[in-house]
Amino acid sequence: MHRVASSGNTSNSTRPRKEKRLTYVLKDTDDTKHCAGINCLTVLKTSSSSCDYLFTGSRDGTLKRWAIADDDASFIATYESHVDWVNDAVLAGNTLVSCSSDTTVKVWNTLSDGVCTRTLRQHSDYVTCLAAVEKNSNVVASGGLGGEVFIWDIEAAVLPVTKSTDIMDDEGSSKLMTSGNYGLPMTSLRSITSSNMSVNNAQSHGYNPTAAKGHKESVYALAMNDSGTLLVSGGTEKAIRVWDPRTGSKNMKLRGHTDNIRALLLDSTGRFCLSGSSDSMIRLWDLGQQRCVHSYSVHTDSVWALASTPSFSHVYSGGRDLCLYLTDLSTRESILLSTNEQPLLQLALQDDGIWVATTDSSVHRWPAEGCHPQKVFQRGGSFLAGNLSFSRARAVLEGSTPAPVYKEPSFTIPGIPAVVQHEILNNRRHVLTKDAAGSVKLWEITRGVVIEDYGKISFEDKKKELFEMHSAWLTVDTRLGSLSIHLDTPQCFSAEMYAADLNIPGAPEDLKINLAQETLRGLLAHWITKRKQRSGSQAFNGDGIPGRDMPGKNSSHSRIDADDSAENHHLVLPAFEFSTVSPPSIITEDSQGCSWRKKITELDGSLDEKDIPWWCLDCVLNGRITPKDILKCSFYLHPCEGSNIQVLTQGKLSAPRILRVHKVVNYVLEKMVLDKPLDGGNSDGQFGLVPGIGQSQLASLGDSSLRAGQKLWQKRKPSIEILCNNQVLSPDMSLATVKAYIWKKSEDLVLNYRIVQNR
Repeated sequence: MHRVASSGNTSNSTRPRKEKRLTYVLKDTDDTKHCAGINCLTVLKTSSSSCDYLFTGSRDGTLKRWAIADDDASFIATYESHVDWVNDAVLAGNTLVSCSSDTTVKVWNTLSDGVCTRTLRQHSDYVTCLAAVEKNSNVVASGGLGGEVFIWDIEAAVLPVTKSTDIMDDEGSSKLMTSGNYGLPMTSLRSITSSNMSVNNAQSHGYNPTAAKGHKESVYALAMNDSGTLLVSGGTEKAIRVWDPRTGSKNMKLRGHTDNIRALLLDSTGRFCLSGSSDSMIRLWDLGQQRCVHSYSVHTDSVWALASTPSFSHVYSGGRDLCLYLTDLSTRESILLSTNEQPLLQLALQDDGIWVATTDSSVHRWPAEGCHPQKVFQRGGSFLAGNLSFSRARAVLEGSTPAPVYKEPSFTIPGIPAVVQHEILNNRRHVLTKDAAGSVKLWEITRGVVIEDYGKISFEDKKKELFEMHSAWLTVDTRLGSLSIHLDTPQCFSAEMYAADLNIPGAPEDLKINLAQETLRGLLAHWITKRKQRSGSQAFNGDGIPGRDMPGKNSSHSRIDADDSAENHHLVLPAFEFSTVSPPSIITEDSQGCSWRKKITELDGSLDEKDIPWWCLDCVLNGRITPKDILKCSFYLHPCEGSNIQVLTQGKLSAPRILRVHKVVNYVLEKMVLDKPLDGGNSDGQFGLVPGIGQSQLASLGDSSLRAGQKLWQKRKPSIEILCNNQVLSPDMSLATVKAYIWKKSEDLVLNYRIVQNR
């Protein structure tokens, strides 16, 4: 899971707190499309409009709204707030409710442009499934991997409550229910375990849902009847539990499946229940009789998705075997409607079509004859569904696989292929990626743009062509189908580059740029601008970060005061300007440990310092970063063994880790030409790009520094090679790369030099 590290320390532990991480998610040019698998979809039918609306939830962490009319789909809005996969979404009247692997349930204004009205934090693990009531549009149930099932009154949950910083985040408030006591802040949930859970008897200031207690294992599927009087749940316990959602009491448990239950449906009255399982079976249950009345062996693998006709006479089913089937529940007649390229995750009927969500980023609509499903069987090719789990698989093995009725979907909403491979290149700014369609691209992550699209070529070949081992200052993952760049302090400040290598016009050649510092300035540029507009040149006046010891400040100092006199801290270099057309999104945590996600252009300056990691603010507002000791590299420089060339240095040298080998070559050349140390033979051997007393200044190695020995230089013009472990080093390789991947020892690096030829 794409988790955001917590900054809280809720116990009496003396271990150092783990600082909050800042993550930014890069997007391709088309933000109107999903870039990862579609986990869920739901249709809102409108009577006053000429079109219906389709809502899709994706593994890219977003939901999108589409206007659907006459085999046409128009993008309307993106709903962005979740920081991990969106696993399910339902409509409660005109309210959209979603759940995610970020452990939250979110409530949205359905017809808005993506406004999240409340975040409900009650679950202790991934929230996997939701169920809504048709007639009582306020009731929604949620279930997750923690074995918890909660029933929410959405109208009550989104009512304004008195704000308390102990129990609320910006979007809402909720608390953990433990043994009937409701005082424990939900913001502390991630740090709570069964061994240290405590009960706080303080009166709740927010809404608390009804808990259906009884599941001992993960919950994967939920369903409710139209009136909201019955709730069914299933998961890894292989049993269906039946609840009264009004009280949370358990009515019965139904057994029959031999593997995880992945999909559930209830008819409008709540008498019949359909279940789909990883045992490949579909079962029909009579809840009045408390037994299974029919079993349907249709699929050859796990059944993950079910959708029924309004009359509950036919069921559409899909799953891991890529197939979409239609089955008559009374006659047991079944027919293969289509074969998809990816496993089916969820289905949604819309008139005579059915929308199919798969692990692909595109959404397909197949003909379904939803109003008159019996018409499909008139085409022929149907078969009788067996009642044993192996009967369908055996039929397939015997060669009786039916041909699908439909070869192509009637309509497709295309997505962007998800990024599935990545490699950080040696310049620390470029990442090579490969997407699900096989396209290879080169990203510049300090600006968030694709700088080269190589098309469908070999990723490994291109990586070998471009790749040089590097010193990592960030981590990358592609869980959301895009590049997610994670910055953690202090290691993110361990990478520097020369201004000349960044092609920064007018900058001195020896100017060193800290990549993380400039990237943070680029990401927060919009926020800083808005903040200045709100507060003028006044110091940042947030409430502070309780318990945080600021570097170089008294621990009682509760604010990060912006050094507004240092205007250069706020300037964004061209090499670190992020696009506002397709802006990245920031993911981090607030002071209560609650994760949030927003586009960088949506940071309006109102967020106080508790909502952005303190080390990010200290960097962009005050220019303070981690001490640079970790940015130096010590090494020895000796002639190759057996060589008769002169010994240029006796002691240990030190230089910036980013120093390129060609600078070492220049240093050797200068020593040979001038036949004396530049610093008058300073024994400590210090040299680097920043001038200082007693340092050999490699940055000044130009024509002017060689004038004293220019004639000798013109005569000799030696060609020098630098070696490490008998391997000739590329001139563009950095000392950090040499030490980490060629020297591979803990002791100081040893470099050798030799003359190749005299011209």
